[in-house]
Amino acid sequence: MKIAELSNPVTSAWFRDQGLRLDASPYVSDALKVKKLLEGLPEKVPLASLTAGHNGGIFNGPMFRRVYLTDPEHSVPFLGTKDMMVADLTGLPRLRKKDAHSAALSYLELQPGMTLISCSGFNAGRRAYVRPDMGGMWSSQDTLKVQPDPEKIKSGYLYAFLLSRFGEALVRGSVYGSAVKHIEPHHLTGLPVPRFGEQVESEIHELVEESATLRARHQAELVAATEDFFDSNGLPELTEFDWHKQPRDLGFVVEQLSPVTLRAINHGERSRQLQDQLTSVPHGLLGEICSHGQLRYGPIFKRVDANYEHGGRLLVGQRQGWWIRPEDGRVISPNHAPAGVFVPDETVMIGGHGMPSESGLFGRATLVTGRWLQHAYSQDFLRVTSGTSEITGAYLLAFFRSTVALRLIRSMLTGGGQQSIHVGLVASLPIPMASPADRDRIATTVRSAYQCRDRADILEDRALALLTAAIEEAAG
Repeated sequence: MKIAELSNPVTSAWFRDQGLRLDASPYVSDALKVKKLLEGLPEKVPLASLTAGHNGGIFNGPMFRRVYLTDPEHSVPFLGTKDMMVADLTGLPRLRKKDAHSAALSYLELQPGMTLISCSGFNAGRRAYVRPDMGGMWSSQDTLKVQPDPEKIKSGYLYAFLLSRFGEALVRGSVYGSAVKHIEPHHLTGLPVPRFGEQVESEIHELVEESATLRARHQAELVAATEDFFDSNGLPELTEFDWHKQPRDLGFVVEQLSPVTLRAINHGERSRQLQDQLTSVPHGLLGEICSHGQLRYGPIFKRVDANYEHGGRLLVGQRQGWWIRPEDGRVISPNHAPAGVFVPDETVMIGGHGMPSESGLFGRATLVTGRWLQHAYSQDFLRVTSGTSEITGAYLLAFFRSTVALRLIRSMLTGGGQQSIHVGLVASLPIPMASPADRDRIATTVRSAYQCRDRADILEDRALALLTAAIEEAAG
C-alpha cells in the first residue's frame, strides 16, 4: 500500500486542483509533487497550448464496430494499445479501409511525430512515439493521440517530456477508475510542459527523431531479410504467402500415422503443402540443426524478487518479449534462478504458450542479442539455438519471423485450453538452406536490424538524460 509522505502531506487545496476527486491515486502518486516542482521552473506552458489538430490535438476516438480483413488492398493496419509498444509491427490486424476512411474514423490515422498514450485498461498511461513507418496506420479508441503543433514545439522534445519520469507521473496521475482504468483528453490539457529554448529542445528532438528512424530501419531490415531468405532459397512465392487464401482443411486423408500425434490440426493439408514446398529445395531439419544447441522450453522455477541495486535481472515474459523495450517486468534474483533463464547470443525465442489468435504472439519469433542478453526469460518461450556456426541464429530468425513459419508452428500444437508447441513435431520442421554467401548476407541484415534497435535505445536514453538534467538544473 502506498501512502502520502509526511513531509509532503495532502492539503485541501490539492482537492480543488483535482476537481474534488476523492480517489487516492492523484494524491499519493508523484503527480502533484512533480506539478509543484514544475511550477518552480521559469517557463512552462499547458500541454493544450502546444497541440493542434482534431479536438485541439489531444484526442482518442469513438467506440465502433471493427470489421477486420486480410487483403491489404481493402484494409489498413490497425494499432491497439499493446501493439503500439511492439518493435516489429508485422502481422498487425487490418481494419476495413472503407470504415477507416469514413468521416467518423478518418482522423484516427496516425501521423509521424504524434505521441500515443494508452487511455483505457489496466496499463493506462503507457506512451509511444509514432515513428516514420507507422504513418498510414489507424489506432483504436483506447489510444489517446497527442499531436504537437510544429510551429510551437518540436515533436521529439514533447515526447521526451511525456516519456520522462516527470511526464509519467503526470500522465499516470490522471488515471481514474477501479477495475478498468481510464484517461480522458481533458485530463491532460493542463499538464505543465517546461520550455528550455531552441538549442536544448532541438538537441532532444533530434535524438528522439534519430531513435525513431532507427526503429523504423529495424523493422524494414527484418522484412528485407525475410524476403531475401525466400528469394535466395528459390521460394519467392512464399514471401507474400496468404494463409487465408488457401483452401480450408475441410476434409483430407492422412496415411502412415505415427504415435507422435493423432490430432487433426497436426496433419492439415495447408501446412503439409507448405512443408512440401520447403522440402523441395535444399534444407535441413531443425532438430538436427539444434542437436548441439537447444530446442526446448525454459525451466520452471520459483521467482525470488530482487532489485537492480543488488544484482537483480529483469524477467521478460511473452508479453514484453516483442516490445520496443521490456517495461513493467518483474525483477528477480539470478542467484535463485536456474541457468536456463539466460540464453546464448542469437537465440531465437518463440512464443510457446497461449491461444493462437490471429493477432496474438503465440508462435511468433524474436531474437535475443545485444542489450537483451542481460535479461532473464520465462519458461513460456521455446528456445531455438543453433548448434553449428554454419547456420546462425540470425539466419534462422529470417525464417521464423515469416508468416510461413508462424502457420507451420501453429499446426504443431499440443494441449487443451492453453496450447503449447509440440517440440517433437517442430524438430522435423524443414529449414531451407541457401548458399553460404546468401546465409551470411541474410544474417548480416538481421544483425544490423538489432544493432539499430540497440542504438535507438541509447539515443532515447540520452534524450531523457538531457531533459532530466535541464529540469533539475532549472528547479535549483
